[in-house]
Amino acid sequence: MLSQVERGETSPTLALAERIASGLELTLSQLLRLDETDGVSVVRAAERRRGGRTGHRYQVLTPPLPGLRAEVSLHSLAAGASTAGPDDPPMHEAGSRETAIVETGPVRFICGAASHDLDEGDSVTFDADLPHHFENPGEGEARFYAVVAAGLRRS
Repeated sequence: MLSQVERGETSPTLALAERIASGLELTLSQLLRLDETDGVSVVRAAERRRGGRTGHRYQVLTPPLPGLRAEVSLHSLAAGASTAGPDDPPMHEAGSRETAIVETGPVRFICGAASHDLDEGDSVTFDADLPHHFENPGEGEARFYAVVAAGLRRS
């Protein structure tokens, strides 16, 4: 039935449209694009979602929109700090990919048993659902941007 809807051979009932939306993890309004404004979302610096722990702070630069499939964040690591511990579980959903770009460094990226030293301007892309973390082996603050693209299904 879904392929017939996609090809324009039939129009779905409201109940079927709700089931399709649910399967895509969208609201019916999102599926029908009824909740759109002008298509532009601005996140002011003062309105960013923030978090972290000792030595690691982050700011989410993208808005918390339903159905948004990527998130951009800015991370700051104090000297000797890390984003997580070596035994911490991954915090991204299955199928996610992440790209990190070092603004000021150095930054060490650890994924499993592999370690990669990154300098200013370097980037790394990896499967974000694997155990990983970033460390600052330097003497000053390190900053990097991270872009996480969601997997095929939201958990």
